Amino acid sequence: MTAPTTRAVRRRVTVRGTVQGVGFRPYVHRLATDLVLAGFVSNTASGVLIEVEGPPDGVARFCERLCAEPPPLAAVTGVGIEDLPATGADDTFRIRSTERSAGRTLLPPDTATCTDCLRELTDPADRRHRHPFVTCTHCGPRFTIATGMPYDRAVTTMTGFPMCPACAREYADVGDRRFHAQPVACPDCGPRLYLVGGPGSAIRPARGTDALASARALLAAGRIVAVKGLGGYHLACDATDVRAVDTLRTRKGRGGKPFAVMCADLDAVRRIATLSAAERAALVSPRRPIVLLRRRVRQELLAPGVSPGSPYLGVMLPYTPVHTLLFGLPGDPPGPRVLVMTSGNRSGEPIVTDDDEALTRLSGLADAWLAHDRPIASPCDDSLLRVRRDGTEQVLRRSRGYVPRPLRLPVTVPPTVAVGGDLKNALCVGEHDQAWFGPHIGDMGDLTTLEAARRAESHMRRLTGVSPELVAADRHPGYHSVQWARRRAARLPRPTPVRVQHHHAHIASAMAEHGLDGTVPVIGVAFDGTGYGDDGTVWGGEILLADYAGYRRFAHLTPAPLPGGDAGVANPCRLALARLWAAGVGWDADLPCVAACSGNELMLLERQLSRGVACVPTSGMGRLFDAVSSLVGLCHRAGYEAQAAVELEAAAGSAWHADSSAYAFGITAGGFDPAPVLRGLVADLRRGTEVPVLAARFHRGVARAVAELCRRARRATGLSTVTLSGGVFANALLEDECTALLTDMGFAVLRHGEVPPNDGGLALGQLVVAAHEQQEE
Repeated sequence: MTAPTTRAVRRRVTVRGTVQGVGFRPYVHRLATDLVLAGFVSNTASGVLIEVEGPPDGVARFCERLCAEPPPLAAVTGVGIEDLPATGADDTFRIRSTERSAGRTLLPPDTATCTDCLRELTDPADRRHRHPFVTCTHCGPRFTIATGMPYDRAVTTMTGFPMCPACAREYADVGDRRFHAQPVACPDCGPRLYLVGGPGSAIRPARGTDALASARALLAAGRIVAVKGLGGYHLACDATDVRAVDTLRTRKGRGGKPFAVMCADLDAVRRIATLSAAERAALVSPRRPIVLLRRRVRQELLAPGVSPGSPYLGVMLPYTPVHTLLFGLPGDPPGPRVLVMTSGNRSGEPIVTDDDEALTRLSGLADAWLAHDRPIASPCDDSLLRVRRDGTEQVLRRSRGYVPRPLRLPVTVPPTVAVGGDLKNALCVGEHDQAWFGPHIGDMGDLTTLEAARRAESHMRRLTGVSPELVAADRHPGYHSVQWARRRAARLPRPTPVRVQHHHAHIASAMAEHGLDGTVPVIGVAFDGTGYGDDGTVWGGEILLADYAGYRRFAHLTPAPLPGGDAGVANPCRLALARLWAAGVGWDADLPCVAACSGNELMLLERQLSRGVACVPTSGMGRLFDAVSSLVGLCHRAGYEAQAAVELEAAAGSAWHADSSAYAFGITAGGFDPAPVLRGLVADLRRGTEVPVLAARFHRGVARAVAELCRRARRATGLSTVTLSGGVFANALLEDECTALLTDMGFAVLRHGEVPPNDGGLALGQLVVAAHEQQEE
């Protein structure tokens, strides 16, 4: 007698998340084939749709294993399973073409070249040997080539490159790792590299491998080359060549702001910087960010002009085949192993992506242009992070490698766009329980950055499917971003933006990143340089009691005049004099900040302060750091944002373990007064105390004031969760010390990770606060 056959079952499985452009369908096909199941898999506008049929135990194992070992770039956010009637299908499992339907799927970020592609790139026997655009489903461009969704070649900037027969076979072969890899190409059918010199240049144009060889030779000869990357152009030069680095700094008007560098490999990194295991992991991750590393004390490889005045180096590794080839393969003439690799733009402008614009906007900066003919759909600058002592990461600029990866929200939001602030601008769109940051845009200072913001919002709408019904912006009446938000909101049902207070947005950003639903307020420490306050003054040293619905100013730094408003920030010596004036400390000639000013400048400043002319009060903690930096003689005129504070942190770090004392702020019912700190600094200066010790005592004094104010807030409210947000908390010494003190006191301390603490993370807070206000209405 024959044993009864097991009845087949059929299930529909919907998979949501980053599951397109990552090899997910071939993975599903292999899994179903291994289990001898029938059915199909298809991309949809919402993700991936699977129908699978076969014996019950086989279908059950399929569903169990589906998310166990997904492709490297996949990120599954949800799986739905539905029983269907069996159809009696044969044992064939097929991959179907994309289904066009309503919904939303997620696109992966651009990803560094994988080891398989690198192996092909360096193998003389491989047909993609030295191909500058080698890629597969596990690596390469995604966000910067996508022009729409669902993600298919027709809606990428690869649409203009028809595949040759060999690439077409790989693209159609479910067993090949290039199956439906939309950027797939080879030397016969892919984009082409070319090199040109500037107008009237003696540099000969070149193409392909000759273009790379010429670029390497130019860099070795001390020239500056504009290199087209994934999300825009870089300006590159030999980081060991003093003349080349100084020339680039002069041409770009960089001031003393550090340059980022790209090292050929980890050995080159170790020659210039110390490297922990966590920092190494961040460097070699598929995101390939710039990682802030502590420079080696006695390294003499880099030119001094690479990172003057800072103990840190911003370091990254090659993340495209072009970068790998730029350093050269075995057999190539030796060249630089460390390159300055800074954003291709003029000061205050967004990164250049268009090839014709690059020739004009970078004219006078670059000697030659190494470019290619694959268009860039969206600018995307390099991401920047630091690794804390405990191994956790703090992202300081969230862009390439992260965008457009979504953030899961703890609250539901209507379709919204939040435009961020005017510094370190990055917008954020959100709907339901997800939010997407756009790429880093920069400082909203002119028409080019406003146009970049408009294009970024349009690109994010196309890729996410969010059609904003609500616009959120800062409360500052003079922000360019606010003017843009007003124009954007005018076309919507709610024709005016929701205005969110700057520091409330900082705290809400940290709350959202950590998944707080806002039902219980937090003690929010928001420290930055500038934010428009409710009273029309400049805030920035704030202890807030906050949730998404609102906030109360529990305490703040005692204000002092800000001479010249925002324009005065470039002169820390004036900020120091204003703080001394507010504290009743005389401007004696032996103080470094006094000596840094001319007699006329001192006279004008004294008149300005005594009459209150163009002197908006500020409680900004960032401005206090600037003032102290000048007071102790470190930085009197700032060439770039936060230079004075960075140099103060560097000095404090060198004496951190040599001195454990701290200056004491005057703690009052509503705030904390730096006057006793300033008097202590002046007294110690006159005793001849070393500047690093002064800087360390100041940092510890700020941290102890934070701990005391949070203790008082807990006693008054019972709250025991503290968030640390604002650009000042990019200061590793201060953040670590505050965290240690508060943790020892029993607080839960929430610090930023993937969302920047500075204004680059502001839009997320605006998004959730605006959504709450809309719901309350």
